[in-house]
Amino acid sequence: MAAMPLPALAFLLGLGLAACGLPLPWSALSTLPLAAILLFVARAETPRQAAGRLFWAGFGYFALHLWWLGAFVADLFGLAPLGLLAGLLFALEGAFLAVMAFLATSLTRSTPGRVWTLAGGWVLLEWLRFLGPLAFPWPTLGYTLLPTPAIQIADLGGVLLGSVLVSFTAAALAHAWLGWQQGRAPLRPAMLAAVGWALALGYGLTRMPGEGPEQPMRVMRVTFDAFGRASGSLSPEEQFRVQRKASLERPAGSVVVWSEGAVQQHNARPGEQVPTFPGPGLSGVGGDDWQAGGVGPLQYNRVVSLSTEGQIQTLSDKARPVPFGETRPFDAVLSPVYNLLGRVLGFELANVSGAQALTPLALNDVQYGAYICYDSVFPWVSRTLANKGAELLVNPSNDGWYKGWGVQQHFNMGRVRAIETRRWLVRSVNNGVAGSVDDLGRPVQTVQSGDTVQVLDVRPKRLSGTTLYMRLGDWPALLLALGMVVYGWRQRGRIW
Repeated sequence: MAAMPLPALAFLLGLGLAACGLPLPWSALSTLPLAAILLFVARAETPRQAAGRLFWAGFGYFALHLWWLGAFVADLFGLAPLGLLAGLLFALEGAFLAVMAFLATSLTRSTPGRVWTLAGGWVLLEWLRFLGPLAFPWPTLGYTLLPTPAIQIADLGGVLLGSVLVSFTAAALAHAWLGWQQGRAPLRPAMLAAVGWALALGYGLTRMPGEGPEQPMRVMRVTFDAFGRASGSLSPEEQFRVQRKASLERPAGSVVVWSEGAVQQHNARPGEQVPTFPGPGLSGVGGDDWQAGGVGPLQYNRVVSLSTEGQIQTLSDKARPVPFGETRPFDAVLSPVYNLLGRVLGFELANVSGAQALTPLALNDVQYGAYICYDSVFPWVSRTLANKGAELLVNPSNDGWYKGWGVQQHFNMGRVRAIETRRWLVRSVNNGVAGSVDDLGRPVQTVQSGDTVQVLDVRPKRLSGTTLYMRLGDWPALLLALGMVVYGWRQRGRIW
């Protein structure tokens, strides 16, 4: 029987890693397929061949992990075959991994050395995906620890510290396998990995929830067609009416939270009124504002706090508008393409300005760290707000763009933001998971299905304090990842 082509084998290994990256109980087993990928790539005869192998493994990894993106593109254009356009993103992410593999395997000729440089390079590449105008940090290895107590180390070094634990363990397993094949016993890395897991699990099992005053809140899950809202076929007044009705007669002292873009209004600034808004509350607001000097309208996507009378108190703009959805990257060159897409889709592609600075929202002497939808996948957003005094994280979102497990993936990433900052998280969404999550990342009250509107009265706790991650950010994880690269480079003289 003919051997399987190497690209096909690499693709299958990537699928195996993605299968462990889903929100499933066995996600922590991601170290096994990752170890197989590291071995397969490290054994390539040349850096160019290593790059090719990791490209196809990365393509499979992203294709399964983000399959729902193809469904989104098909819905967007109304033509199922066009869902294949999502493959361009999978290929781009695979190309980034390929470049990393070429550089990593060029540092050393030894197979064990390549294993370690690849493992460290993988984490560094994850960090790079948090940066720049095209940032897309969705598949990150650290999230696979979420079903285990080990995820609690996120308050020490963020989700990337979890990625270090996963990649180090995978490299240690691959290194031990190589040594066993050569009649050697390089057990020190495997022993260090075992100690790392023991410490991580012990740390997680001993974490206790924080104590603080409760803040009654009413959150909700509504079910409006995201495409209809964007094209204008769905009236924003209808969503306002439904959410207003659901907000009435809530418990005394309760703050209402509405989803992303639940209010459409021009010039949403402090002092402006949102007529008939059932305050006090927080809400996503979309619309346009006039720039200083009368230059022209500027589109915005923001969250505001509103008084009992519906007057805007404070506001915060979306930190990271979605590329190609809310922003038009390289507009000077791609403007004709954006205009064509606008005509095909029936609505103009937005060009939303991101926040110049992040500050908590103040309402009735409480500081809320409010950030919008996609912002929840960027750890620095909630970290910045918590460092500036936010006592409670609030994430108004519109998950109507996601299909399948994309909704659950988005929710799970938000749970890790609660762990990193040791703050409760509250979500009010359109077509997603609404509810509350405690400071250990555990869902307390949630709802993710139902028609029209589902209401939850939650009682999150207001917490303060500073975690190590809030102080140091990603530096602990980055230094450990660099340590793996250096360890691999120092083995450059070995050939086994």
